[in-house]
Amino acid sequence: MICGRKARPAAEQLRAPSDGAGGSRRPGRALKKMGLTEDEDVQRMLQGSLLWKVKAKGGGGERLFRLQEDGVTVCFEGRFGRARSPRSFSVAHIEAVRQGRQSEGLRKHGAAFPERHCFTLAFKGRRKNLDLAARGEEDARHWVQGLAKLMGRLQAMSQMEKLDQWRRVVSLPRCGWIHGVLQRADRNRDNKMSFREVKSMLRMLNIDMDDVYASKLFKECDHSGNERLEGRELEEFCRRLLRRPELEELFGRYSGEDRVLSAEELQDFLRDQGEDCSLRHARAIIRTYELNETAKQQDLMMLDGFMMYLLSAAGDIFNQEHTKVHQDMNQPLSHYFISSSHNTYLTRNQIGGSSSTEAYVRALRAGCRCVELDCWEGSDGEPVVYHGHTLTSKILFRDVIESIRDSAFEKSPYPVILSLENHCGLEQQATMARHMKAILGDRLLTQPLQGQDPHHLPSPEQLKEKILVKGKKLPELWQEPRGVTSLLDPEEEEEEEEEDEEEEKVQERSPRRSLQSLQEIKPLQAKDAAQVSPELSALVLYCQAVPFPGLAHALRHPQPCHMSSFSERKARKLIREAGPALVRYNTHQLSRVYPLGLKMNSANYNPQEMWNAGCQLVALNFQTPGLAMDLNGGRFLPNGRCGYVLKPPCLRCPPGDAPRRLALHLRVITAQQLPKLNRDKGSSIVDPFVRVEIHGVPADCAKQQTHHKLNNGFNPRWEETLRFQVRVPELALVRFVVEDYDSTSCNDFVGQFTLPLPSVRQGYRHIHLLSKDGAALAPATLFVHVRCKSL
Repeated sequence: MICGRKARPAAEQLRAPSDGAGGSRRPGRALKKMGLTEDEDVQRMLQGSLLWKVKAKGGGGERLFRLQEDGVTVCFEGRFGRARSPRSFSVAHIEAVRQGRQSEGLRKHGAAFPERHCFTLAFKGRRKNLDLAARGEEDARHWVQGLAKLMGRLQAMSQMEKLDQWRRVVSLPRCGWIHGVLQRADRNRDNKMSFREVKSMLRMLNIDMDDVYASKLFKECDHSGNERLEGRELEEFCRRLLRRPELEELFGRYSGEDRVLSAEELQDFLRDQGEDCSLRHARAIIRTYELNETAKQQDLMMLDGFMMYLLSAAGDIFNQEHTKVHQDMNQPLSHYFISSSHNTYLTRNQIGGSSSTEAYVRALRAGCRCVELDCWEGSDGEPVVYHGHTLTSKILFRDVIESIRDSAFEKSPYPVILSLENHCGLEQQATMARHMKAILGDRLLTQPLQGQDPHHLPSPEQLKEKILVKGKKLPELWQEPRGVTSLLDPEEEEEEEEEDEEEEKVQERSPRRSLQSLQEIKPLQAKDAAQVSPELSALVLYCQAVPFPGLAHALRHPQPCHMSSFSERKARKLIREAGPALVRYNTHQLSRVYPLGLKMNSANYNPQEMWNAGCQLVALNFQTPGLAMDLNGGRFLPNGRCGYVLKPPCLRCPPGDAPRRLALHLRVITAQQLPKLNRDKGSSIVDPFVRVEIHGVPADCAKQQTHHKLNNGFNPRWEETLRFQVRVPELALVRFVVEDYDSTSCNDFVGQFTLPLPSVRQGYRHIHLLSKDGAALAPATLFVHVRCKSL
């Protein structure tokens, strides 16, 4: 007891009567927690509905879809050839529910069903949409509204409640937690678990526990004494597995022997965390997270409440103030990093992959603010979008614009740039302009902003909910008949730049046809470049695509509305030969960088080196997961994920003051519930280690890692400190990676999380890991301690 503080009861005096589960609060049913037990829509989903899976070439069929009692799992019958098997998906994995024919699949293959019967489930990550049609409008409405309610409740749930949900559904393909475990591990199908079957269950959940401890815990939970666990006994067994010794130790360090944390002691913890440590704030935390009403009334916190607090957003490593737009959005566009996509229409590789309007929807929902459209002549006078001279499929330009209209401002209100790579003749260019004006309406920017300073680009705030076109523009006084106007610069250097870029594009499309295609395309492209329709030209305002005139010329004669594109190779050459000049150029003009054309598998480059030079539109293949997209996700994680991040002062007004250097100490403590990499293999338990990477200016790039832990993906503990010195923290990204150690081959990726160093919070923090495609791996977390010190 700390001197001068009021006496308070010990933990045993405050604890509620035991419910037979080790003193923990008895969990209610999932739907009751969500407040949806009496909801009409959810009741209909629990009863189940016959829904038609709409697929190409008659591959669908009518299946019974039913929501399970856990409120998270939807089960249905899958079909593989003539065989049928039970399948499921989690409501937590749904990104959006779209009513009507608002997907490419339903627009193409759903004409046989009334529009009001149709709806689409768009999933997070790379999983394909699920296009469905109900027998009646009422059924469709119940599912659309019910799923929306469940998604909303799940999003609002605390991390502790999500953990409880995970206990019920993780790794299980059928009808909820208990039934799913029994079906997979209950070998004799008697709905009871022998010790052998419990060991099998543990392996399914990626837990390799020694027999002595597992047997002891089994006997403690076997209250009936029949050497079988069932129902509540099995729940108790699993709850006790979820203990967090490291959090108990941390709690004991501040609470003392009585194991109860006073508001004053919580102040001490908050002070060490570097947070608001006022008594008012400490009491507010207790009122929010403490589960025991008696303790709450006395401004006391018990272990469960403390754990709930640390697992909540308040204990996250990512600064929660940065989850909203918090930066100045009134500076010129050139002062921001802008989330940008390359070949946005592609879902896979650049040679034979599918083109899809869904790729635009996914990119925009991921915060992308600049999308690319490769436009080519189509039949019936309708331009198409695809990767020219390859086997990639074609989609109508009109359909792409409709998809952009519907999704452009769903996740962010800030402007979207349509980067047009135009290969169409005059008539279809005019058609493109007509479609954009008709479909986008007043969202399409068609006139310069009134009163805008011509020496500066407008700001994201000025362009809110506006769509800009990037493309070639006719000189105002150069109007020849039918809009035929030469745009080729007479300077040989610039002409060579255009030819080099075209050669890269051709090589990208097909290595076998590179020489033949180059011979066929170059004369055509020269002709196309000399012809721009006035209708399309009129829509190009602040993003006029021009050949790069060279840094010396551009710095002497700045043109804020002119925008040049660079392959990654050319960008690297500029950075290497004239980095500081490129930074100055990027303070007043936009530059776009795109992947080298030789990367036929849609691989990405490291975007960090381009951001270091102040390049704004660093375009990546969003369909290709990996390091580059992890960094992109981290770069645009703050500022409300709006797709615009203000560049640091050193890139807005160079050279500026030298950034303050930091010493970063990261103690990797534990991990929790790391996923199995091969769920079909019973012995597939990870040997995890954690690598921390710093991505920034070249002098800051570094990586360190912990040792690996054998056969423990459940609760590995490292207690290892990794130390870094960061010279330019404002540009640095921190990437946490968990991998499965393998002594004979490449380590397997388990999960990662990337965020900007300025968004990292000090103290004891949880890191919620993401999968390779960026989807949440809940409840997989890392628990770390962060300390930053100015040098």
